[in-house]
Amino acid sequence: MDKLKAFESFVSVATRGSLTAAAKAEGVAPAIMGRRLDALEEHLGVKLLVRTTRRISLTHEGSAFLEDCQRLLSDVANAEASVSEGGVKATGHLRITAPAGFGRRHVAPLVPRFRTAHPDVTISLNLSDRVVDLAGEGYDCAVRVGDLPDSSLVSVRIADNRRLCVATPAYLQRHGTPRHPSELVQHDCLTLSSEASQTRGWAFRMPVEGSGTEVIHLKPGGPLDCSDGQVLHDWCLAGYGIAWRSTWEVEAEIAAGRLVEVLHDFAAPPNGIYVVFPQRKHMPLRVRLWIEHLKHQYAQPAFWKGPQAGG
Repeated sequence: MDKLKAFESFVSVATRGSLTAAAKAEGVAPAIMGRRLDALEEHLGVKLLVRTTRRISLTHEGSAFLEDCQRLLSDVANAEASVSEGGVKATGHLRITAPAGFGRRHVAPLVPRFRTAHPDVTISLNLSDRVVDLAGEGYDCAVRVGDLPDSSLVSVRIADNRRLCVATPAYLQRHGTPRHPSELVQHDCLTLSSEASQTRGWAFRMPVEGSGTEVIHLKPGGPLDCSDGQVLHDWCLAGYGIAWRSTWEVEAEIAAGRLVEVLHDFAAPPNGIYVVFPQRKHMPLRVRLWIEHLKHQYAQPAFWKGPQAGG
């Protein structure tokens, strides 16, 4: 079995959701694609895909393997490019997009640094909480935070993101420190308004007798809510209540003592920060280098506590 070809076929089928579509993209018969997947599953000893006449879905093992395969194929492409293109300089126009709040703090500061290293590249940065259609709107790649919807885009996880309950020392001194999520009903919780995207509520990992833990979602209330996360962050820093915020928003304030994490023992498992891009056989060098730039910066713990983390 050609493992690399099998990995490529698996990623193509998983992201397109169809044997026929993946086979058509590669110019082979669907039966050939099916045999590759059968051989891969037999080699691994696990079921990766559930195939019916109507749809294809990933198993739990398949979802985890998909992310690893996408990362591996991206690394292989980068390795090939570094050899084949040698000293060729990155050129052209790079169009990137990111969520507004995260992008202001943790993408925008990296853009001028990248261009300093690659002066022949021009860059457009779009900051929007709307999920941008990369291929349809002509973007090269996006940074996205949290669980990703199924799509034909390639995603590479470049950092972890956790959400924490935080408050100022002054607020906790006045109102006390909650020891269990159920105690949040006794506190002023700063929440996103109902029209915002955080519809499931605050996530907590709770013990389950005899079976470890499970993640539950609570919707605490309070006298203040807002559709803008930055406003909630500012209210929290002003001591108006407890907020549930991402580490990328509050890590610098926690390190400086301006905010305190509460309910740490119940914090939900991290989700991811991803760079996503359309599938391309030959990705432009400027895009590959931008992705590597993000991965390198985000891998450094000091980055999240630096000047860009707080403003």
